[in-house]
Amino acid sequence: MIPILKKEQAAPNIFELVVRNPRLAKKAQPGHFVIVMADPAGERIPLTIADFDREAGTITMVVMAVGTSTRKLVGLNPGDCLEAMIGPLGRPSEIQSFGTVVLVAGGVGAAPIYPIARGLREAGNHVVVIHGARSANLLFWEDRLAAVSHEYVITTDDGTRGEKALVTEPLRRLLESRGDRIGCVYAIGPAVMMKFCAETCRPFGVKTVASLNTIMIDGTGMCGGCRVKVGGETKFTCVDGPEFDALAVDWDLFLARHKVYQHEEKCSLERYVSRQERMQAAHG
Repeated sequence: MIPILKKEQAAPNIFELVVRNPRLAKKAQPGHFVIVMADPAGERIPLTIADFDREAGTITMVVMAVGTSTRKLVGLNPGDCLEAMIGPLGRPSEIQSFGTVVLVAGGVGAAPIYPIARGLREAGNHVVVIHGARSANLLFWEDRLAAVSHEYVITTDDGTRGEKALVTEPLRRLLESRGDRIGCVYAIGPAVMMKFCAETCRPFGVKTVASLNTIMIDGTGMCGGCRVKVGGETKFTCVDGPEFDALAVDWDLFLARHKVYQHEEKCSLERYVSRQERMQAAHG
């Protein structure tokens, strides 16, 4: 049982959870992920580690409440416990001296981008972070990202904060003006955003990395549910990733596989919401 120490709402439907897990915190590195269960009957949810503190023995996760399982997870409070937490899983980020690195964070992707940006800055890189969201109210961790950046750019789709633009617009400008000096681009966020970041980078031949948020079950390479096609080869996100060469990912196949269980997810959420409403009604 993994105790929850802290829960904060970072943005609408987005929550920061800090849990105590000293053994996991000791081994965690940027880019790693964990699999958690909210209760004994719960689904196994893969979540990228948003932060870790080895001295305090804590792991930080950021969760957007979308479906049944994520709603169960954010429904827990300090003093409650996770049923299970497995990790660290996956391959850590490639932290080395690239020179100048550009990290593009979209939506909840701001959380996993943070430890990578911190690690790259500590490795001596010039760190540029582009932080995008649909609207200002969905931005979070701005102070953290700004603290680990040499340059920090905010974009919103509706112009309520920073530049009114998609994240690919400042990314393109940077590539056009400093492409020969950019050693690597990281993109983490919605699948469509990562795809178009890759397409923006492609003409410039810049190393581009994306962290893929696939369907996942066991997280150890046994089930094959997280398979993706990269460079014409089948890879498992859980053991070969979650970070891959974004220019080699078959994005159309990746996006299609994301929709495989949409009907089941919708039915599950409807049943869960109905149960919650009945329980609330029964308690007055």
